[in-house]
Amino acid sequence: MAEALVLVGTRKGLVIARSDAGRRTWDVDPMHFANQEVSAVAVDTRRATPRILAGISWGHWGTSVAYSDDLGRTWQEPDRAPIAFPESTGATLARVWQLHPAPANQPDVVYAGVEPHALFRSEDGGLSFSLVQGLWGHPHRTQWRPGGGGACLHTVVTRADDPQWLMAVMSAGGAYRSRDGGATWTPVNRGISQPGAPEDQRFPEFGQCVHKVTLHPSRPSRLFAQNHFGVYRSDDEGDSWTPIESGLPSNFGFPIVVHPENPDTLFTFPLEADMNRIPPEGRCRVYRSTDAGASWQGLSAGLPAETYYAAVLRDAMTTDGGAPAGIYFGSRLGEVYGSLDSGDSWSPVATRLPDVLSVRAAVLS
Repeated sequence: MAEALVLVGTRKGLVIARSDAGRRTWDVDPMHFANQEVSAVAVDTRRATPRILAGISWGHWGTSVAYSDDLGRTWQEPDRAPIAFPESTGATLARVWQLHPAPANQPDVVYAGVEPHALFRSEDGGLSFSLVQGLWGHPHRTQWRPGGGGACLHTVVTRADDPQWLMAVMSAGGAYRSRDGGATWTPVNRGISQPGAPEDQRFPEFGQCVHKVTLHPSRPSRLFAQNHFGVYRSDDEGDSWTPIESGLPSNFGFPIVVHPENPDTLFTFPLEADMNRIPPEGRCRVYRSTDAGASWQGLSAGLPAETYYAAVLRDAMTTDGGAPAGIYFGSRLGEVYGSLDSGDSWSPVATRLPDVLSVRAAVLS
């Protein structure tokens, strides 16, 4: 029997909601890793037995990655720290921001984006990781600055058609692309503005605060980005970007997600501004475009109707790959909602949780 999972990393632990393939009602586990920050979660569905990965901050004991091969019923951690900077770097791991299983043609490869700005690669399904030296040694690295959340490499993008193609996205360094598996990297930020900069520095080569980048596997040369003031599309693998924010109530926000069945359909959750991080007009609304960003529609059926002050963070919106595809988001108010009709209507998956940091979902046979 198929089982559906929604994994919710929160400020105080990991929540797993479970359902059948119909995904109409959800049972929520007791909190895993109670009182520990779970900043990144992933479901690796490439394996015969799916593996769940969780990036956990253990307070005094530091940051680690735990894994489960029985859908979260039991957990293990490697004997040695799975992610650690080489001593020669002088850096210390602060947080795991992203755990990203590579496409199915790389069955044991998992990437981790971390703080301070760095990319790690695992070739054993996430049990151990090594630093991607090509990005760490990039000459721009000393000029990357922390964003509001820290010096985070928060997004890794891969392509099923080209295992050598990688994109690493960070705050506030911008987006960088590799075509040789991470050996060399090129900044790909042309057309993305730097708000508040002098006019002659408005479009720098790098240094932009990119909040999220995504693509659809069927059109891998087209990318979408939600920035710190700006929503963009690239049709040339990131070589250039154009704004697609017309019709949105604000161009500030964090997540952007492409519908798994339709590469022209995407979702975001706008906020008023960087200094006023609440939904515009205090209304809880997901915005959807069905024409690759040319126009947008606000969606709120089933969402809270009262004044709403909570944000949705960059990794807290996702899809599940089911049929029909489920779309999910979690807010800083501790609420998780899902939709099975492309956002036309929403229903609660879990409520009264701690601050939601990351959401991932899957429908498993």
